[in-house]
Amino acid sequence: MLNDIIKKFQKADILVNYNAYSEIQGNDEYDYLIDELIEYVENNGDNEYIITTQTIRNYQMKERQRIHEEIKENPQTRKIRENQSMPYEILLDVTNKSYTDGDINDLNKYFNSRYEKLRKIIQQNPEFKSVNDLKTTKQAIDQLHAIGIVNSISNTKNGHVIIEIEDPTGDGSVIVLKDDEDLIAESKNLVKDEVIGITGSTNGNLIKADDIVHPGVQRFNTADDKEMDFSIAFISDVHIGSKQFDSNAFNRFIKWVNGNEGDEDLANSLRYLVIGGDLVDGIGIYPNQEKELEIKDIYGQYEEAARLLGDITDIPIILSPGNHDATRLAEPQPAITEKYAKDLCNQKNIEMVSNPSVVDLDGVKVVVYHGRSFDDMVMAMNLTHADTDEIMKLLVEKRHLAPIYGERTALASEFEDYMVLDEVPDVIHTGHVHINSYAKYKGIHLLNSGTFQKQTEFQKVYNIVPTCGQVPILSNGKMRVLDFSS
Repeated sequence: MLNDIIKKFQKADILVNYNAYSEIQGNDEYDYLIDELIEYVENNGDNEYIITTQTIRNYQMKERQRIHEEIKENPQTRKIRENQSMPYEILLDVTNKSYTDGDINDLNKYFNSRYEKLRKIIQQNPEFKSVNDLKTTKQAIDQLHAIGIVNSISNTKNGHVIIEIEDPTGDGSVIVLKDDEDLIAESKNLVKDEVIGITGSTNGNLIKADDIVHPGVQRFNTADDKEMDFSIAFISDVHIGSKQFDSNAFNRFIKWVNGNEGDEDLANSLRYLVIGGDLVDGIGIYPNQEKELEIKDIYGQYEEAARLLGDITDIPIILSPGNHDATRLAEPQPAITEKYAKDLCNQKNIEMVSNPSVVDLDGVKVVVYHGRSFDDMVMAMNLTHADTDEIMKLLVEKRHLAPIYGERTALASEFEDYMVLDEVPDVIHTGHVHINSYAKYKGIHLLNSGTFQKQTEFQKVYNIVPTCGQVPILSNGKMRVLDFSS
């Protein structure tokens, strides 16, 4: 590599000092950078023949200005948006509503909140209007209807499944007989700490299950059944500050938003941008992360994010955090604050919200959740991170964004469980896994918006191939994906 870099500059009669050489060598696209620096020196160097780190800074500043000029909003796009109404309402934002002391009483309140919320949803099923308390199952009941939190799931040596459940009155052991193949298959979709309904009978010892009922959803009118004559763009996992941040793809996306790239008609219909966490790469998120950082300061990362998003000025941006952002790790995460991201917080069209949050975008109800719980669901359900559409379907049936407590996903023991899907949305937007996916399930658009970060060393080890620069667009009720990676 040393000879290749030196030879290229020598051929152009240009020298390079050691510090500049080290920086060029560390760039993943050093061939492209060398050509750009040579052209910059020849056209703008004022008889400069030695490249220093200051030369690189001057080139980068000029390149940013050039990109900024290209990104400036198309006058026609601006005119169209000036005449558009862009109403939105924040339906759920837990910022400044999150209270816990972390003691056992808070944990009891948290699980009681989860139980009560999901019990009410299950009782919308006419079969569960009358429910047996688990304390009563110590006596024989022929037609039993119970609702409980799953404590454990195990298999007997004879092939039956035992589900231990509890409610505020007591606990019970539910047996699923091995001969009931459908119910055995359904039991494999259970995870610890979710709330379920059980129909069956009890002899005072074991509850024999005839059916397992999840809170679930009924079919309902969705965004494409409504009058929706506009578009919403969804992104996440931008990871600004990482060496693998694909700035070229992100700049192309910003250019499209401003009507200067690709499908101009689609861009002109755009009214909202939703960002689902990990806007920046963060600091100290994992061991030796600093080796993979282009910007090694959290304030600098958010300053760069503000500079990039600052080119979008006339559509609302809903910005929710993820596990790489500068807020508490435990979910629900409060919004990013001025302490770390002053310029972003002061940008008038950016609305900082919590993770998760719920927003109404001109009649389209969107749940924004970064998706850290996918890590636990993958382990529990023997799935992969590429199966996000299947995971989201399971979470919809459980009506909970992070049902498993005490594993990789840190959950704050709040007085109220804000991770319950109290109402059925039109869209659930997630991120975290860096793999774009989409499914429509019972009328709900389930989408994962991929990433703007190229494959990292960690992902190479586990053969994870991210879908970089692919942006889902909900347009007139239909989902489209635009690719800005090439």
